[in-house]
Amino acid sequence: MSDPKAFDRILTEIIRQDKGIKKVILVDRTGLTIANVSKLSYYPVDVDSIGAIASAVFAASEEQGNNLQIGTLEIVTSEFSEGKIFASACGKGVLCVVSEAEVNIGLIRLVMKKQGAQLAEELDKFLAVEASAPAKDRELDEEDLKSALAELERV
Repeated sequence: MSDPKAFDRILTEIIRQDKGIKKVILVDRTGLTIANVSKLSYYPVDVDSIGAIASAVFAASEEQGNNLQIGTLEIVTSEFSEGKIFASACGKGVLCVVSEAEVNIGLIRLVMKKQGAQLAEELDKFLAVEASAPAKDRELDEEDLKSALAELERV
């Protein structure tokens, strides 16, 4: 069972590592936002769009690397005049870090690798579904079903 606050705790650890980190977003491989934290509450971004685009860019880059047979994708870095966006795999998810332009890239890479491993573990727990088969003595037969249906019709 996954700790519901584990994602926020790990993302908060990441954002505290460098003053230039503005936002940290965790998305699944389809681009759906799982969790996010922001250093500045007034930093106006559409988290869902940023996460979805980061996931798509990461997936496209991953496919490109697969086609070229150049190994496993580690990190995608997008550098802009006023900031950077980093995306890396963390198990079944993608970790996205939005930063200022002047940020310690080596530190960001190290933090994403370390905390990415923790996030991958938490994602595995979060996404784990335990299938439970009904016990033999608890299986419903046709009479049980008819009785349950009759009870519902009375209500």
